[in-house]
Amino acid sequence: MRTIKTKIAITAIFLTLLTGCATTSVKPNYVSPAMYQNLTCIQLQSEYDRIQQYMAQGVSPAKRNLFGVGLGLGGGWGRGGWGFGPSLSLNLGQSRESKNTQLAQLLGQQDAIVQAARFKGCSIKVVPK
Repeated sequence: MRTIKTKIAITAIFLTLLTGCATTSVKPNYVSPAMYQNLTCIQLQSEYDRIQQYMAQGVSPAKRNLFGVGLGLGGGWGRGGWGFGPSLSLNLGQSRESKNTQLAQLLGQQDAIVQAARFKGCSIKVVPK
């Protein structure tokens, strides 16, 4: 009976953590507005709208799988005491450029465009986030 309660508790904790991860909002990365200073007001609005349309269609970053092989010197405690020896590691993974990282970059670009527009005195139509 106790194992069933333990399993239920572990499942509840797991679902709580999973739900917490799913509801996090993406915060914009910092992008310097200086890169947009040479654009006109019309160009700034056009660039803002282009990014907004791209995000509305769904951000889909390119998937890259990474593979790495490493050779090094490892140490540790064994039957005979401390020791060092060669170690080989194989690493498989995906790039860090996920949908959220790309979305954060796009949101940062939009913020930079808005800042550049304010600096130039342009009125820009901003879509609420």
